[in-house]
Amino acid sequence: MTVQMVLLPVFVLVGLAFALLLGMASARTRAVVGKQVSLKDVALRQPNWPERATQIGNCFSNQFEIPILFYVLIALALPLRKADLIIVLLSWVFVVTRFAHAGIFVTSNDVRQRSLVWFAGVLVLFAMWLYFALNMLLLS
Repeated sequence: MTVQMVLLPVFVLVGLAFALLLGMASARTRAVVGKQVSLKDVALRQPNWPERATQIGNCFSNQFEIPILFYVLIALALPLRKADLIIVLLSWVFVVTRFAHAGIFVTSNDVRQRSLVWFAGVLVLFAMWLYFALNMLLLS
């Protein structure tokens, strides 16, 4: 696998985080300009943002939870030359689940649907880690 093939899903996932960051900033700016919230009411991270700004903000924050394990895996697998076709394919499946999760989060926010997609992503990531660990420990 080329470095570009391994890193492309990472770049796409980072793009999702930046898109959510911009969406959150936009929603928060609209809330302040529209006088739905004053800056003193949120200056110390009080949970006083309107619902929409909170929804997008929570989705953005979620990009720094489970995906961290994905970034670490790729950061290890690449220099150790363990990033093969299976890792790349599973990376894309994981990224698709993250996009689906974010899409549900910032639209309907149906918690049951969102949880199922989140869990699917966790299972894929677990499979990636298991595959990587077995490759490192048994096939080295």
